[in-house]
Amino acid sequence: LAFHHHAAAARISACGRTRAPDCRGLVVNERLGATIAVTLTPDALRRVRGGHPWVFDRSVVRAPATAATGDLAVVFDARQRFAAIGLYDATSPIRIRILHHGKPTTVDTDFLRARMAGAVERRSEFTSDRRTTAYRLVHGENDALPGLVVDRYDTSVVISLDTAAWLPHLDRVVAVAADLLEPARIVLRTSRTVANAATTPPFPSAAVGVPADAGHAGRVVWGDPLDDEIVFLEHGVRFGVDLLDGQKTGHFLDQRDNRRLVASHSRGRDVLDVFCCTGGFGVHAAVGGARSVLSVDQSKSAIAATIANMERNRGRRGVDSCEHDTACGDAFEVLARLRASGRRFDVIVVDPPAFARRQREVDSALAAYRRLTRAALDVAAPDVQLFQASCSSRVDRRSFLTAIDQAVHESGWTMLDRTVTGAPADHPVGFADGSYLDATILRLRRNDQSPGRTARRSRAR
Repeated sequence: LAFHHHAAAARISACGRTRAPDCRGLVVNERLGATIAVTLTPDALRRVRGGHPWVFDRSVVRAPATAATGDLAVVFDARQRFAAIGLYDATSPIRIRILHHGKPTTVDTDFLRARMAGAVERRSEFTSDRRTTAYRLVHGENDALPGLVVDRYDTSVVISLDTAAWLPHLDRVVAVAADLLEPARIVLRTSRTVANAATTPPFPSAAVGVPADAGHAGRVVWGDPLDDEIVFLEHGVRFGVDLLDGQKTGHFLDQRDNRRLVASHSRGRDVLDVFCCTGGFGVHAAVGGARSVLSVDQSKSAIAATIANMERNRGRRGVDSCEHDTACGDAFEVLARLRASGRRFDVIVVDPPAFARRQREVDSALAAYRRLTRAALDVAAPDVQLFQASCSSRVDRRSFLTAIDQAVHESGWTMLDRTVTGAPADHPVGFADGSYLDATILRLRRNDQSPGRTARRSRAR
């Protein structure tokens, strides 16, 4: 089993049923390191055989002392039989990202091409939709390419790495993406942890296209230079994206359908978009006929991007007739000022960043969701549509919804209707821990508002 430096290299297929897990002869090349043999705890082995793509460091019973990030780790069972193969990451608690389990197979450039081509084919509904030109093509573990994300923004492609284990193989990843997708350019984005790994031996930055001061910023690694923002369509709405310095890969593609859902409730209504980022919800609401939109974010660059995206859609009747305003500041502080001013909103969007990156942060995250719900309802009109989302993978859906329900009840509101949503089809969930985005839109009425009173208020407006 080998990940070859050149597609034309002779394939090595071994490590099947052997007397001992010995892969010493399966060297890919000096820079990339060897294919190594590892054994796991019985529980971890069961999870791997069941299709789970992660092996944590505490689950590795035996591995060579010389094991390096980027090595191909061949997993054997207690009887020295092949169980799986994955990428080894000495820098991460997720020590092995499983690429394949079951019967032995050859892992080379053709393997990578087939996996990526399969992911693209499963998204044919997006690649043929001219009204949406930005979508996810490879969703990491959920497309059996763990730690690797590929997003398209019109004619540009962004490759995002969540593990340094892909760095030694980046040349092949880029080459396959360029051949399959035929983009104008490919931008590389990494987490700060991966970027730091890229600038330390054995990963010299010149070899992997990551500058020494990269942090989490992006860099064009293939194709034409990038001198300006890329403009793309989302359900026919125009957005600009900064592929080099924007959050994640530039735009939160996973909220695409939820933005359209909010827009469907916005006609003739006053909309509040908290944590607006690049203005996705607010712009869609304006296109959907909102009377006014207030966009809130503590980032000045996010506010500037929101204003620019609203302007990109001028000329559309909904946007031209919508009163758009912004507020830059801490969400809770802005909500407190709005409450004091007496301003009220018919549609409220609360889409915060991840609150729980570790298991020990789950309780505080749930408390933050409850606090946000209460603060949002303090500025809600008597009959309101509240959209709230969680992108904290460690917070399960039931706990998230329960936290919101508690805050709604404690704040004196009655739930009239609820829709629960998640990520769109280009962000599939392929394993138990693969779900991270939960969202709900609630129709609520204050307990002191009768239907007749609410109706009279609506007619008066």
